[in-house]
Amino acid sequence: MAGLDKRVGSYEEALSGLTDGMTVLAGGFGLCGIPENLIAEIRRLGARDLTVVSNNCGVDGFGLGVLLEDRQIRKMIASYVGENALFEQQLLNGELEVELTPQGTLAEKLRAGGAGIPAFYTATGYGTPVAEGKEVREFSGRKYILEEAITGDFAIVKGWKADHFGNVIYRHTAQNFNPLAAAAGRITVVEVEEIVEPGELDPTQIHTPGIYVDRVIQGRFEKRIEKRTVSA
Repeated sequence: MAGLDKRVGSYEEALSGLTDGMTVLAGGFGLCGIPENLIAEIRRLGARDLTVVSNNCGVDGFGLGVLLEDRQIRKMIASYVGENALFEQQLLNGELEVELTPQGTLAEKLRAGGAGIPAFYTATGYGTPVAEGKEVREFSGRKYILEEAITGDFAIVKGWKADHFGNVIYRHTAQNFNPLAAAAGRITVVEVEEIVEPGELDPTQIHTPGIYVDRVIQGRFEKRIEKRTVSA
């Protein structure tokens, strides 16, 4: 059983093997459920020319935004420019290659990649610039475009709890893109708030089975709030 233990003791070990030019899949939505410490470690390692796949690119100075500051991202595949002014600036200046993808399509491209499905047809984006250069077919009188699945060299994921074997539970909306990214990475690294003993997780509550996970690390999280709303 010891050979199944996925725990690692440092962030350097967690991202061992990450090199320039790789594709990194990052869970999270805005600042909710982002693997903030793994992102910080990528910055520390200084890997460059990365292709990053995530719903958006964090905010200025936090999350994936810190990788933009150091010009570590060559291409961003995302559904939303978001609240990151530097992301918008680099996009408009042509400094950053950006592939904007409808949010549901992005989720399905990751899900398909994790399931071993190379491509799928979707009506979303037909008749728009999203469809340019893509195969079109008609099913039951409706036009669909062919979208290719996404996989990555690394997937960096934020979970709530995990056991030694890499079984992961996410908490509420912090689940978002995390299980999709986890399944589509060649090497999947999960940072969690708590690592529990084997058998403590209810099998029916596990969102990402350990078969998809290569490394697990317990971290401390700032959990910034992107936009705070209060009532009188």
